[in-house]
Amino acid sequence: MTSSNAYLSGLFALDGRVALVTGGSSGIGRAVAGALARAGASVVVVARRERELADTVAELTADGCRAAWVSGDLGSRDGVRAAAEDAVAVFGEPDILVNSAGINLRPPLGELGEDVWDATMAVNLEAPFLLGQRFGPRMAERGFGRIIHISSQQAHRAFVQSGAYGVSKGGLESLARSQAEAWSPYGVTCNTLVPGFVMTPLNARLSADPERVAALAARTMTGRNGVAEDFAGAAVFLASGASAYVTGQSIHVDGGLSVH
Repeated sequence: MTSSNAYLSGLFALDGRVALVTGGSSGIGRAVAGALARAGASVVVVARRERELADTVAELTADGCRAAWVSGDLGSRDGVRAAAEDAVAVFGEPDILVNSAGINLRPPLGELGEDVWDATMAVNLEAPFLLGQRFGPRMAERGFGRIIHISSQQAHRAFVQSGAYGVSKGGLESLARSQAEAWSPYGVTCNTLVPGFVMTPLNARLSADPERVAALAARTMTGRNGVAEDFAGAAVFLASGASAYVTGQSIHVDGGLSVH
């Protein structure tokens, strides 16, 4: 190994670490799961759809990574708890928790029913809270941990009917700060990645409108919308030892959209 490779490996390698990635079978979550696995972590991907989960893990294992999947319902407390224990049974307690699972239901606010509100909060906010409660204290006991949430521009500004979705993501970023306050003194960093508009299945409705896609790209400084792979480097950084002094932060990976 050359000196530069050894240096970079010392900063960013995740060998010997275990990661749990919710929503890791599609979109940003899948890209993040792949990045962590290729950086050396043993990765458990948690989502609902077994076919997508199996495809994700097959791709990673074909690349020589250590990966497995757990099908779980993150929309209920019992489902979250069951998925957490099933995940632990694979590679052991996680050192890295990535909360990427989310639902994006955004009817006009006046038509937003309690069912949509409850479903959105359950997956987007309560599941990350419950998983943090399950794993954060144990990370702190071991003296190392990384919690990474995937948020949204709607946590900071209202547009395209933010509704309950924006509220849930605003809460998620506040959750990261609370977790950082609680556990960072013990070596556990808690941060949030904030996407711009990313061409993923979660945004399928908007992605189908070429004019809206072009308008959103024009709002960035890079002149393009995001792709899931744009999050690989940021995720590895936040999961690694290199980010030991970065906590409680919302890091925008958005092509400059938020400051343009």
